[in-house]
Amino acid sequence: MTVATIHDLDFTDNAGRTVDLARYVGQPLLIVNTASKCGFTPQYEGLQRLHTEYGRRGLVVIGFPCDQFGHQEPGDDTEISQFCSLNYGVTFPLSTKVEVNGDGTHPVFAFLKAQAGGLLGDGIKWNFTKFLVAGDGRTVRRYAPTTKPEELEGDIVALLDARS
Repeated sequence: MTVATIHDLDFTDNAGRTVDLARYVGQPLLIVNTASKCGFTPQYEGLQRLHTEYGRRGLVVIGFPCDQFGHQEPGDDTEISQFCSLNYGVTFPLSTKVEVNGDGTHPVFAFLKAQAGGLLGDGIKWNFTKFLVAGDGRTVRRYAPTTKPEELEGDIVALLDARS
C-alpha cells in the first residue's frame, strides 16, 4: 500500500478502537511519542494546554505511548491512560503502546520519519519527539524531545491561520 498522506493511515486508540486518520483531513495534527516515566513526561501538561487552547480551532494532539527508550512506559494501556488523566488532565487521544523504531515501527511513525528525518538520521532518538502535520496530511515538521510544547505555538497558529 502506498501512503500518500497521513490520512491514509489509522491507529488503535487505548480503548481498542480503530481511529481512521482520514477523519482529520484539513486539521493540523501534533503527534508525539510519549512515556510516563521519562524526564520529559511533564510535557504532557503543555500538550494538554495546546489541545485545550487550539483544539477549538482544529488542532488535534495525539499521544503514542512507546516503551522503546529506557523502559520508560512500562504500564498497560489502562494504566497509561489513568496516569495521564490523573497527573496531567490529559483528554487528547492516546494510542495503544507502539514502537517507533525497528521492524515493528508503527505505520504512522514510518510515514512521519520518511517525511521529516531527524538531525542524525530518520530514527527517533527519545521519548517526546514531536511531529506537526499540516491539514494536507503531507507537510510534516519534526521537533526534538527537548522542544517544549509551548515552543510550537507559532507554527501551530500559522497552520490554523492558513486554514481560515
